[in-house]
Amino acid sequence: MAQYEELSIDKGTDITLQLELEDTSGNPKNLTNYTVAGKIKKTYNSKDSDATVFTTEIQAPQTDGVVNLTLTNAQTDALKAGRYVYDVEISFVDSDANTVVERVLEGTIQVTPSVT
Repeated sequence: MAQYEELSIDKGTDITLQLELEDTSGNPKNLTNYTVAGKIKKTYNSKDSDATVFTTEIQAPQTDGVVNLTLTNAQTDALKAGRYVYDVEISFVDSDANTVVERVLEGTIQVTPSVT
């Protein structure tokens, strides 16, 4: 089950979120051979074409379980002030060639307006 977090970001700023993922024993999750994806949408039913996509990076060494999620100032500036929903998923291909997806984080993001 994904962790739920309410976030707030300032419109027009660069944002980097760092996730430290753990396995069920509380140890850093080994993310070798994993990929990461994350999106922000106005509502859960919004079109994928309207989503803002996080740039994702699994930090080296991959065995430390650290993921960086980034939005540029241009991306946050394009968002209208208000409430959004988001999630982050990790995935890998198992030995039977099946893609296994795990949602690790989800919640809401409040985009606050800027004056400058």
